[in-house]
Amino acid sequence: MPINMWAEILFLKFLIPFLDSGYSTTQSPQATQSPQANESPLATQDSTAPRGSTLTQGHMATRMSPVTSTLETTPFQNFSGYQIGVGRADCTGQVADITLMGYGKSGQYARGILTRLYSRAFIMAEPDGSNRMVFVSIDIGMVSQRLRLEVLNRLQMKYGSLYRKDNVILSGTHTHSGPAGYFQYTLFVIASEGYTNRTFEYMVTGIVQSIEIAHTNMKRGRILINKGNVDGAQINRSPYSYLQNPQSERARYSSNTDKEMIVLKMVDLNGDDLGLISWFAVHPVSMNNSNHLVNSDNMGYASYLFEQEKNKGYLPGEGPYVAAFASSNLGDVSPNTLGPHCINTGESCDNPNSSCPIGGPNMCIAMGPGQDMFDSTQIIGWIIYQKAKELYASASQEVTGPLASAHQWVNMTDVTVWLNSTHTAKTCKPALGYSFAAGTIDGVGGLNFSQGAMEENPFWDTIRNQLLGSPSEEIKECHKPKPILLHTGEMSRPNPWHPEIVDVQIITVGSLAITALPGEFTTMSGRRFREAVQEFASYGMQNMTVVTSGLCNVYTHYITTYEEYQAQRYEAASTIYGPHTLSAYFFFFRALAKAIATDSVANLSSGPEPPFFKQLITNLIANIVDKAPTGKTFGDVLQPLEPKYRVVRLTKRSWNSSETHHTFLTVEKYEATSQTWQIVHNDASWETRFYWHKGLLGQSNATIQWHIPETAQPGSYRIRYLGHYRKQDFLRPAVILSFESTSSTFEVVTT
Repeated sequence: MPINMWAEILFLKFLIPFLDSGYSTTQSPQATQSPQANESPLATQDSTAPRGSTLTQGHMATRMSPVTSTLETTPFQNFSGYQIGVGRADCTGQVADITLMGYGKSGQYARGILTRLYSRAFIMAEPDGSNRMVFVSIDIGMVSQRLRLEVLNRLQMKYGSLYRKDNVILSGTHTHSGPAGYFQYTLFVIASEGYTNRTFEYMVTGIVQSIEIAHTNMKRGRILINKGNVDGAQINRSPYSYLQNPQSERARYSSNTDKEMIVLKMVDLNGDDLGLISWFAVHPVSMNNSNHLVNSDNMGYASYLFEQEKNKGYLPGEGPYVAAFASSNLGDVSPNTLGPHCINTGESCDNPNSSCPIGGPNMCIAMGPGQDMFDSTQIIGWIIYQKAKELYASASQEVTGPLASAHQWVNMTDVTVWLNSTHTAKTCKPALGYSFAAGTIDGVGGLNFSQGAMEENPFWDTIRNQLLGSPSEEIKECHKPKPILLHTGEMSRPNPWHPEIVDVQIITVGSLAITALPGEFTTMSGRRFREAVQEFASYGMQNMTVVTSGLCNVYTHYITTYEEYQAQRYEAASTIYGPHTLSAYFFFFRALAKAIATDSVANLSSGPEPPFFKQLITNLIANIVDKAPTGKTFGDVLQPLEPKYRVVRLTKRSWNSSETHHTFLTVEKYEATSQTWQIVHNDASWETRFYWHKGLLGQSNATIQWHIPETAQPGSYRIRYLGHYRKQDFLRPAVILSFESTSSTFEVVTT
């Protein structure tokens, strides 16, 4: 890699503090070579290829015969519900030697696992199967454009035209504790220290598999909808931005956050439970940027609780019932309900710049409501779960009516919007402002940038200009009053730094409209957006419920209102297409709503197809061969267990955990009647924690913890460890070998 490219990467790593973003790739996702072989941190010249149904890259040249649906058939006139299928599949990927996605904090690498990550798919079809839609909620930071394109391609190879870009929505829950490495635009690649094919492949495979399971399990059923307010689970983390909105508008609402939760309850014709989709606006950042364990955060914990309740007798991640807690307009919404305080003095730092008298913005951090981040995750997740449970139980309004979908690709960098009958404005090429580098009260930047910055800094401008070039006057004028830190729309080496082509999409299920938002809308942006999309009513579709589903299909950072943009806090500095971004989305989504309402979707143009880059920066994190110390073998117990426990901690000789596994651990109870060991917990259980401690020269340890719950039955237990280690002989490619290890038996007692 050229020296100047290394300098750019180091510079950007310092400037990307709380990215809420993603990553990139260098080879066909299904490449069969060893994951470690032939990977080098090399950026090559820009190379793109359109992604369509005729793609012939690598393994995709072999087309599978389309699979037809196996719907239960019934006369349309005798059945008013839908064909419904639900599916869940693991998409965890690496749990070590990879950056965690979300905070953009240097050194925040995965070092173990708290909970597994899942893709949860829901298919809804009209009774005769003529129209259908797919909604997938995935325990990842957000959906990257590359991820969506590859998922659609694999669905097309297997199912033909059944599942398409217009009727499939992929939505990220926005956990900040999932693996990075799956984006294709350069800013996100640098933030994640390169692309990793293994994690990308696990994500794609998990998403597709969840859809396949839902497709296979489709049955006749009904959908019920309910709504209600959630209290005690959120605060607005940029209240001074929110106050920039007109007072008359703010007076219409009782809170500066959206408290409403929308729940879809899915049952079969016998009334037996099938699944749930819930939308609620809150950032999954209860696990803060000191965390190193892969997990699904507060929204994932709500899913965990709901699925455990409905799937009695099943381990986490197993069982037929699927519960998705999906993201919404969470842009300025934090779960850290104790609010921002100076961690060095304890005083409040709830001010326009989120800064402390001593230590500045780096000391201003929001916490709560628990004693630590694990406690807070459980508290917020429990509140969300309890409200969903209440709404689910009382749901009585049935969703009926036809299904429809509309989708376009649009160039967000050159959109003319009408401000009034005489004046227009335009969107901009992407750019990030100075406050982007400040981070938020949920995760500060670390370089003493502050939120609300309205002026450029000569020091940082000089460094940027030397390494990356200077922003043009055109882009600076377009983004005013944002002082531009990174003019990403004018940077294309080795590939474009931000997307230009963006998905806009709506799916309707009867009177429900699910809008796929390609980023993080703030509270007021979401409210205005829902009103704008009520274009349905103008064409006869009355009383539509509009859902703002966040982090869908492609990631474009944040979308604030025009007024919030003027304050230039973090969310505004991260509104990459300029002050009129929200108005541009109004225009596009209204057009989709009109097309659905007037049955003219066929007349919509598909728009400019996005690129699929073939040559990108590979993973910069070294994967080394694992070695056991002299006299030790992999799986040796280093710290023996006591005979009796209420809390268990087990340390073993480990391997490099960058490899994935169905589960890394099991907690097993001995059943005397059958004389067998029964698994009671796995690494998807909230009660277990798997820590990987990276050592020198390939020597690492793993610590397995079981936090014994009050519900644990007294008896004999053991912990089993399922691992891999990387071995490489001279002049041979690296291979991954598996091993198992079992603890001694111990007793769990009640007192």
